[in-house]
Amino acid sequence: MALFGNCFLLKPNFLSLTFSSSSSFVVLNTSKASTTTMSLCTTFAPQIPAHFRRRPFSSLPSKPLFSLHPKASNADPKGATFSSFSANELSLHVGFLGLGIMGSPMAQNLIKAGCDVTVWNRTKSKCDPLLSLGAKYKASPEEVASSCDITFAMLADPESAVDVACGKHGAANGLSPEKGYVDISTVDGPTSKSISRHIKATGALFLEAPVSGSKKPAEDGQLIFLTAGDRPLYEKAAPFLDIMGKSRFYLGEVGNGAAMKLVVNMIMGSMMASFSEGLLLSEKVGLDPSVLIEVISQGAISAPMFSMKGPSMVQALYPTAFPLKHQQKDLRLALGLAESVSQPTPIAAAANEQYKVAKSHGLGDKDFSAVMEAVRTKMEAAAED
Repeated sequence: MALFGNCFLLKPNFLSLTFSSSSSFVVLNTSKASTTTMSLCTTFAPQIPAHFRRRPFSSLPSKPLFSLHPKASNADPKGATFSSFSANELSLHVGFLGLGIMGSPMAQNLIKAGCDVTVWNRTKSKCDPLLSLGAKYKASPEEVASSCDITFAMLADPESAVDVACGKHGAANGLSPEKGYVDISTVDGPTSKSISRHIKATGALFLEAPVSGSKKPAEDGQLIFLTAGDRPLYEKAAPFLDIMGKSRFYLGEVGNGAAMKLVVNMIMGSMMASFSEGLLLSEKVGLDPSVLIEVISQGAISAPMFSMKGPSMVQALYPTAFPLKHQQKDLRLALGLAESVSQPTPIAAAANEQYKVAKSHGLGDKDFSAVMEAVRTKMEAAAED
């Protein structure tokens, strides 16, 4: 490690770096083994002001805020886990419920890493690619949970999450003490707490773990897990979270993970709606939208989302990585969260209306960047008036 100006330069084989916190912590994995030097500025972790420390997420004992560990290359499927995890920890039987645009690549990464995985999906044909990789199949969530030590669930919406966990032949019916249920679905806090109560009534442990990231990060094992709930299950599930993701945050009590995910997606949805307006405005005043994307990429508001999605948006192409209908659902849930604490969110509310318009135009299954078409329609209507 060397100090240059105000930055520490760290090679990717460092073991850990920790900062104290009273309530939560995060584990970050370095990306695939490489010789690239990583830079960590001293401004990255300034002292936390006292007024931010007065209201911890929970009464959990103090934990390190950051622990950084190396993550081996995905080119070696068996090496996609931390060296600190034992073979015994990775020999647990893992269940995976829900094999949609996110669940399928996540389950595939577990299988490719050598995990014993049992899958279920409402549409059985979606299980076939995973069965060909070595996964097992069970006919219901109940049977999966009964046969596995830890069961992960990635469902599209709160209703599906509740049904799969708590409904007839739901996972809760197959759970018992010593087992764990990890819900990766994006749901609201009350739904997550309801699922938690049903799971814990069986004697099993519960962890909510919604993810930040879309299809490509899921495929590459680069998701960010926002977890809350039973810490023993968090520790037990850690090796598998690290196969599927690049970092994991533990946020304390059930509901905090759900809230964090909704806030993140509220910001993301609002950003995309504003970006769409900017692209269309630049075109209308005679500028090249592609140049606008380049300008943005080199400034303070640079964001990977703009650089990745902008070029296809300029061509009115919206290949689905995160369905628009899911973004609108998350905005709706985020607005409900804000309402529950009397927090005004006028920008997010306006963005939500644009996504609702896009859905009404049949764009729900397109990527959420297709909100640009709703913005375009509104601009054209205004021009005609």
